[in-house]
Amino acid sequence: MTLSSEKKRKAFNLRKKGYSLKEISDNLGIAKSTSSLWLRNFPISLKIKKKLLEKQKNGREKGILFSVKKKEISENFAKKESIKTLQNINLNKNYCRLICALLYWCEGGKYDNGVFFTNSDPKMIRLFLKLFRKSFVLDENKFRVCLHLHKYHFSKKQIEYWSNLTNISKKQFTKPYQKNNTGKRVRKNYQGCVSVRYHDVNILRQIQAIINTFIIKMGP
Repeated sequence: MTLSSEKKRKAFNLRKKGYSLKEISDNLGIAKSTSSLWLRNFPISLKIKKKLLEKQKNGREKGILFSVKKKEISENFAKKESIKTLQNINLNKNYCRLICALLYWCEGGKYDNGVFFTNSDPKMIRLFLKLFRKSFVLDENKFRVCLHLHKYHFSKKQIEYWSNLTNISKKQFTKPYQKNNTGKRVRKNYQGCVSVRYHDVNILRQIQAIINTFIIKMGP
């Protein structure tokens, strides 16, 4: 009997005992494609089928647990590194101005009559306004807010939500813009998109100047 024939016979015996293709391949030192080819027409009992299905299920569950654990380890490492990165940074007025300007460069409106910042992420809006207020002397009455909502939103409820989050009076909210929506796809916990506007050309120019100076300082 050749070595190949002997391995094939062992593969049949292992299959009868309920070994998976991977287990057979590892046991015999052959490729999984080879064991699959040898055993593709090999009859197995209902009992063995159930055993193999149970192994597949356990394998998937182990894979999921491994992925979850791997993600958790990666996230914990990233969190520790972020703490190291930020622990010695003093967020004084200059740092706040720079971060505020960079956020505006990414998400701000390209207008020349004031500061327009639009986003649907409440955390982003809250952070920008905190930095904006800390960086410049502002007149709170100059703020205007326009909401972009879908038809499934309730305007009063969303104005209330964004007013509390931005700490801007509801009186300074303009009429919300209603986007067309079929209603078939409703985004859960989506609060709409908010455009915060502060009409002051001088502050806009200061932000633009910080952005341009930073670009020059960092090089092309």
